[in-house]
Amino acid sequence: MKIRLYILAAAAVLGMAACGPRKKAAEPATRAFPAVEIPMMITEPAERVAYLALHFWDRFSATDRLFHCDSLTINGVSKEDVEKQMGIFATMLEQAPAEVGTSSMQAFYGRLDAFQRAFPGSNMLPEMAAMTQSYFYDPNSPVRSEELYLPFVQALAASELIDPTYRTAYDWDARMCALNRRGTPAADFTFIDTAGRKRTLYGVKAGRLLLIFGNPDCGACRDLMETMENIPQLQDLLDDGSLKVVDIYIDEDITLWKSKQDTYPARWINGYDPSFVIRTDLLYNVRALPSIYLLAEDKTVLLKDCTPEAALRALLPGM
Repeated sequence: MKIRLYILAAAAVLGMAACGPRKKAAEPATRAFPAVEIPMMITEPAERVAYLALHFWDRFSATDRLFHCDSLTINGVSKEDVEKQMGIFATMLEQAPAEVGTSSMQAFYGRLDAFQRAFPGSNMLPEMAAMTQSYFYDPNSPVRSEELYLPFVQALAASELIDPTYRTAYDWDARMCALNRRGTPAADFTFIDTAGRKRTLYGVKAGRLLLIFGNPDCGACRDLMETMENIPQLQDLLDDGSLKVVDIYIDEDITLWKSKQDTYPARWINGYDPSFVIRTDLLYNVRALPSIYLLAEDKTVLLKDCTPEAALRALLPGM
């Protein structure tokens, strides 16, 4: 699945042409993506995955040589091929331990930074920054992860290679990624439920809590409701009280929300934000609907703005 969504204009970010003056003469030929080679002495599966993730981009961004780059290639590799590799990389990190993902994203940016300094006229950093944003941060990406994108965008925001105007934009993204991070307490808020009662997120007691910011007119939200309603194991969790679902409407047309109550699953807790602080005060970075969070009993964030598939895997391991 190709992801071509909102991204910063690559050339504008760095204020450079795709291939300007370079340190060494560029090679004309397109090459295959140079895959990482895992040392034979690394035999443990977890260690092999960690090594692969940490060194995934090493040979592609090696600074000993500059290959051809133009509107269709990045350092000699077609953009289509690079994008396929980005999909593999993102999927791998999605399934890897958190510490592996963070260190791999830091190493990835470090490689790009070193390459751009070695070859200032290349299109490596702007193209890869745009692609990384598309895969890890775009709300429509099936492998999005603000937790993984955070170290990468923090580095962009601090880099003197980036035009100050765009550093400001990257800094904003970093601040949004830092809200309600995995492993931190979720921000509490007040909502009004279907009975007109004022309640708080922290007042909802459950072993785990699935927090959804949605809208009854949102097609993806309705699909999520239908999917969850048709999974018996999930209904068992709701029946025994070990899981509760809280769906919060954060838009202004409360009349619409009230008129659609019969479309929500009966076991869910539904409410709306009466003062619009969730969106306007940026308690949560809701960029697309539905926006899904999985919280522990003490309201620690387990998953942030995750895909429905990721939430279901966490709730029903082995499903």
